[in-house]
Amino acid sequence: MNENMLDADSRERYLRHILLKEVGAQGQHKLRAARVLIVGAGGLGGPILQYLAAAGVGALGVIDDDSVALSNLQRQTIFTTKDIGEAKVARAAAFANALNPGVRVIAQKEKLTAENAADHLAEFDIIVEGVDNFDARFALNTACIKARKPLVSAAIGRFEGHLSVFKPWAGAGLPCYRCLVPEAPPRDEQVNCAEEGVLGPLAGVIGSMAALETLKEILSIGDTLAGRLFVYDGLGAAARCVKLPRDPECADCSAIERDGSG
Repeated sequence: MNENMLDADSRERYLRHILLKEVGAQGQHKLRAARVLIVGAGGLGGPILQYLAAAGVGALGVIDDDSVALSNLQRQTIFTTKDIGEAKVARAAAFANALNPGVRVIAQKEKLTAENAADHLAEFDIIVEGVDNFDARFALNTACIKARKPLVSAAIGRFEGHLSVFKPWAGAGLPCYRCLVPEAPPRDEQVNCAEEGVLGPLAGVIGSMAALETLKEILSIGDTLAGRLFVYDGLGAAARCVKLPRDPECADCSAIERDGSG
């Protein structure tokens, strides 16, 4: 497979990808064939959608049941003042289609739950979440493990961001999300942006990194964050990676068959 298999417009649009030996025309075809579900169209979902659409990921699902509010605009930069009151998924799809008409966007205005998670991710290869509640993360974790689909998980609060990739079947030592968070912390210990705030650009930093990790998974390049938690301190301008252990008693992943030695 070579560059000539892309049409002239695609060669021009994705030239900076094609120039990378780790990507090239073959990698660009992988991106075009990929199907990614983005759960949450807020501060994290926006830059995730923006960079995956710009990269030429062929099909992008976006699920969110919320509408655009004035208080969103400080960090949710794919929306404008004119979008207030509109469904986030509808405006997100319009943004992505304007950025790259070659990308198919499937907008779903619905809340993701344990009951519907498996159905929503069925037609996608990789799941990326930037949600703000533990129930949705647990539902995605369970569904992704059963379907053996990587889960890229991003979170922000105040001045700090977290990012990891969960695919516990891919190695004996790899954890799932519930290995990291066995159960939701008490309500008074949960960081909530609506109550405690978040510095706007932090969403762009972590959302963009989540998009990068997703592209790496599609292309099978670089070092995965599976088994590691990336922690970013915006105030301290510092970042670190923490090794994540697997919980042998984990309710979600302890019984699965794993590939390799991890």
